[in-house]
Amino acid sequence: MAEILAALRSLMSSHDPPLHALVVPSEDYHQSEYVSARDKRREFVSGFTGSAGLALITMNEALLWTDGRYFLQATQELTGEWKLMRMLEDPAVDVWMANNLPNDAAIGVDPWCVSIDTAQRWERAFAKKQQKLVQTSTNLVDKVWKNRPPAETYPVTVQQIEFAGSSVVEKLKELREKLTNEKARGIIITTLDEVAWLYNIRGTDVPYCPVVHAFAIVTTNAAFLYVDKRKVSSEVISFLKESGVEVRDYDAVSSDVVLLQSNQLNPPADVQGSDLIWADPNSCSYALYSKLNSDKVLLQQSPLALAKAIKNPVELDGLKKAHIRDGAAIVQYIVWLDKQMQEIYGASGYFLEGEATKEKKHSGTVKLTEVTVSDKLESFRASKEHFRGLSFPTISSVGPNAAIMHYSPQSETCAEMDPNSIYLCDSGAQLFNYIFEALTPQKAHMQMSNLSMAFHDQTPEVLKGHIALGNAVFPNGTCGHTLDILARLPLWKYGLDYRHGTGHGVGSYLNVHEGPQSISFKPRNVPIHASMTATDEPGYYEDGNFGIRLENVLVVTDANTKFNFGDKGYMSFEHITWAPYQIKMINLKSLTPEEIDWLNAYHSRCRDILAPYLDETELAWLKKATEPASA
Repeated sequence: MAEILAALRSLMSSHDPPLHALVVPSEDYHQSEYVSARDKRREFVSGFTGSAGLALITMNEALLWTDGRYFLQATQELTGEWKLMRMLEDPAVDVWMANNLPNDAAIGVDPWCVSIDTAQRWERAFAKKQQKLVQTSTNLVDKVWKNRPPAETYPVTVQQIEFAGSSVVEKLKELREKLTNEKARGIIITTLDEVAWLYNIRGTDVPYCPVVHAFAIVTTNAAFLYVDKRKVSSEVISFLKESGVEVRDYDAVSSDVVLLQSNQLNPPADVQGSDLIWADPNSCSYALYSKLNSDKVLLQQSPLALAKAIKNPVELDGLKKAHIRDGAAIVQYIVWLDKQMQEIYGASGYFLEGEATKEKKHSGTVKLTEVTVSDKLESFRASKEHFRGLSFPTISSVGPNAAIMHYSPQSETCAEMDPNSIYLCDSGAQLFNYIFEALTPQKAHMQMSNLSMAFHDQTPEVLKGHIALGNAVFPNGTCGHTLDILARLPLWKYGLDYRHGTGHGVGSYLNVHEGPQSISFKPRNVPIHASMTATDEPGYYEDGNFGIRLENVLVVTDANTKFNFGDKGYMSFEHITWAPYQIKMINLKSLTPEEIDWLNAYHSRCRDILAPYLDETELAWLKKATEPASA
């Protein structure tokens, strides 16, 4: 790590102008949350493997900003050269740079890896001391990354209409109507899942995300896809051509944006009073924006974000069916794990209280680890129809590892399963059939012995928040930020909280985290709409001890309320994740009668829905796991 920092500082010194600081974001050219191996520049320079963060390198300091999900992980992964900066606790990166770098400082960044909004926010902060944001012509990290992975050339595939539910022609028609309404003659689309959704294509360029490294430009009378042509077969080119889309080289997007600005992109757009170019300030790179006349740019959220988030009937049908198949895989996994823990470790089991035996029943090399059980879960999923892989790295965590919110076990260093520790498993799968990315975390934490008092005290509070959010009824126009308190309130009563958001949208055989909606303590002025998806995932974590997280995927539906105050219309949530809650982990005396009734009703539906997908042994186990509970 010291050699990498030294090499970068040498390049900073020799840069024209010399750089006082270098920003290394996590994002790629498309502002992606999850990136390919060759785009993990921030991880390369810092050693921090979390998905979110930003590195800042000065001539004598190296700082890493990340959010609350990764505080514990970052402290474990960062070496002595680095200082952890905790988002929302320490000064923001732009504030820190403005306050700690000298007057007239030059701060370098690859403009392809930073959004318009972020770059402009930094420039406003820098203006106070005449500091300057310098767009480097090449990425300095790439110059010192000697063994940088090569570019991916995985093939592009077509998402057929029976899975997509809407054709490319239909989507382009709706998009052009929105362009006309906003007096725009063209739009630059840079977000990978938006490009994939609009053109009904998928790929494997980014692990866990079925997307293609590509840009799109759509005008009032033309549509273009910018992609490495080696990835595109003649069949895909024909499909796109029939849909009115022309395929161009990935790198041509830069020159075509210049032509778009001057309306020389062939064929020219039909202006008719519309002279704006639409760019999403949160996802379009500063590099592309810099090629435009800022007075002629409409900086506004991409219209595709909301269109993609509101699922059509085919997508909703697929979502629900995918979760049923995935729920069966989860139950099969828990049944297998329950049996293995008892046979190998003498655990008391899923249902019974009691300490494990002092020694393993089977000595020698027979053991289970966080990785081997995670692999077994994947094998159960892989047996299901149209399985296409995982949707994110499985969080398979024992004891103190479960306190690391996005823990990712590695074969060489992972923990062995422990019958006297909490086991938290948060996992998801991509299912191609019915077009949906099915995120089905294991809600039941598999502990095989007595509970620690702290865990037993907090489990019902997390469950109370989980139930309260899932049962919410709220008026049209409500934003997720307003609902977030419902999940946190039971913990707040005890002065407790968790550092991650409570819910996010889920993509349609796309990204596991999908906006623009979210349920979070961070304000986002995006109303929740019917047919959106949202996760319901409160948690509680004690560093060095354990972690709790309960998660269901929800679908937003119209609520049938007795009244309709203000003629607003009201909405509610429909649970579509099916896996049992582990009753012995819950202090039922802390639940209200209404909460116990909800738990029993959910378990009854879970049993009925999954029964056809299980064998006799698995069904007998599920029936026992979903027996009515009482305080």
